[in-house]
Amino acid sequence: MTIYHLAEPEHWAAAVASGTYAQSTRGRTMQEEGFIHCSSDTQWPVVRRAYYGDLAGPLLLLEIDEARLPEPPVVEVGNPTTGETFPHLYAALPVDAVVHVTELAAPHDTD
Repeated sequence: MTIYHLAEPEHWAAAVASGTYAQSTRGRTMQEEGFIHCSSDTQWPVVRRAYYGDLAGPLLLLEIDEARLPEPPVVEVGNPTTGETFPHLYAALPVDAVVHVTELAAPHDTD
């Protein structure tokens, strides 16, 4: 199964250099947040609009093969109001678990 993560290019470049990615979400590391936020194929566009809409530069959409992860994602409620669940990674993301990277040009607040 594939899950997705939105990454800022500079964080992904650092991950490629080091071998692991540990940014949780915009402005927060995995260490600060406790996990890496991920999404399903239908959720990432909503996350893009909600959390990166004002970002002027490009974003990267990381496609992650769950079979390549050291630990499976934990599916948890991410929105208490709706009960919507999201996959979370509790271990750093190995760059070799990312099977495809797509650059998403700004603006990010539209489809």
